Amino acid sequence: MRTVTRLTTAGAVVVVIGLVAAVLVLTGRLDLTGRTPPDGRVGTADRAGSAAQPAAGEQTADVAPAPHRLAVTTQPPGAQLSIVRADGSTTRARTPFTGTVLGGRLRLTLVHPGYNRLSEPLLLDRDRSLRRWLDPAGLLHHKLAVVATGPAPKQVAFTPDGRELWVTLLGGHGMQVFDAATLRRKAEVRLGQHGAVEVVFSRDGRTVYASQMESASVFEIDRSTHRVRRQMPTKGVWSKVMALSPDEKTIYVANWVSNDVSEIDLVSGRVRRLLPTVQTPRGLYASPDGRRLYVAGYGRGELAYLDLGTGRSTTLLHTGGAMRHLVGDPAHGRLYADDMGTDETFVVDLRTTEVRKLARTDSTPNTIDLSPDGRVLYVSNRGRNGSNYYLPGPEWGSVLAIDTRTGRVLDAIVGGNQPTGLDVSPDGRTLAYSDFLDDRVTLYAIPPYATLAAGKGGRAEAHLADLPKK
Repeated sequence: MRTVTRLTTAGAVVVVIGLVAAVLVLTGRLDLTGRTPPDGRVGTADRAGSAAQPAAGEQTADVAPAPHRLAVTTQPPGAQLSIVRADGSTTRARTPFTGTVLGGRLRLTLVHPGYNRLSEPLLLDRDRSLRRWLDPAGLLHHKLAVVATGPAPKQVAFTPDGRELWVTLLGGHGMQVFDAATLRRKAEVRLGQHGAVEVVFSRDGRTVYASQMESASVFEIDRSTHRVRRQMPTKGVWSKVMALSPDEKTIYVANWVSNDVSEIDLVSGRVRRLLPTVQTPRGLYASPDGRRLYVAGYGRGELAYLDLGTGRSTTLLHTGGAMRHLVGDPAHGRLYADDMGTDETFVVDLRTTEVRKLARTDSTPNTIDLSPDGRVLYVSNRGRNGSNYYLPGPEWGSVLAIDTRTGRVLDAIVGGNQPTGLDVSPDGRTLAYSDFLDDRVTLYAIPPYATLAAGKGGRAEAHLADLPKK
């Protein structure tokens, strides 16, 4: 039997459709001001004239046709709106639209020159207000939501169960926690007078670790209460990226200024060793066997690994650029890295330590993450800098979806000012990234890999013309 679940939030009723993941159905509910529209259901973006089908689990029971108020706004405005009822009768208008519509099972279609057609079923059994984002023609990902955050959102991270979205605020006093289904802010975690750089979660999702540069420490936080349990000094200088050991008994922390990695015993909370490594260490990845810790060197574009038995460092690659982030794919024995200085991504064979170039990126790549199946590497690209790090540059940033087998760019999203933090939800259906200088997080629906592979590159080429600021 197909079911509809109704969630009441701030006086609004939101429809969650059957078996569709809530994060897909409900994202799209917040705009930049944090206002919550009464209805947040997300439609299906049509391409090449294909007809959108009702989402899995869509309510099919008949609804008594009574008139209800319907408001539809779009970004951009001026879309042609078609509202088709079960008997085939149609209402046509342009957005923004507000009017009284005979209820029941409807289909809404939005068409705007230069954008993908958006079509979705709608059960109109009460007054509704919808806000929809239209995607540039050819884009394979679909924009779901924009969420206002505190100052300088550095990292975006879904919890292991996908229920929460944690955002670190480099310009704030810690982190903000959002409900991943409703996108309402649940909590703020204050870390004294300074912000947080990044977070990592224990495998069971009950514990959160956050790094702080100014105090050179790691905070251990209870996920359920959002309370800080303890603060652990790293004994390094300007601590940034963290990595948990496979047995989760140790946490490693890259110290940006002291050029070493802290090895902290999580039972005692004390530093066991300071491991000298590459200049300006940043990205970290602990091998699944616990024997090696891979380190990205920002200072000289080095990719190295530390033998955790001997503490000895071995350099695998030296680009002369600025190696920034690492993400591992243990299922396939691979490690991915990006270089902010050379605008490249690389892949390491963890069995042989052989390194090869994977793909070019847009200007100044930041954070990278993998789809759960390891087929797509997402890369946030800051775009060319302004006169300094904290000023907007002459072009917008971007997010690229890269095929990990071929290095081909499968799709490209134009972002805002300095896309930085980036994460793929555990179920692989949602992409979240932060615009560092715009104080916001944007979410997109991720299409199946087959759609990306057959999409002729999506907007991989077309997006380049949209990067320079007009």
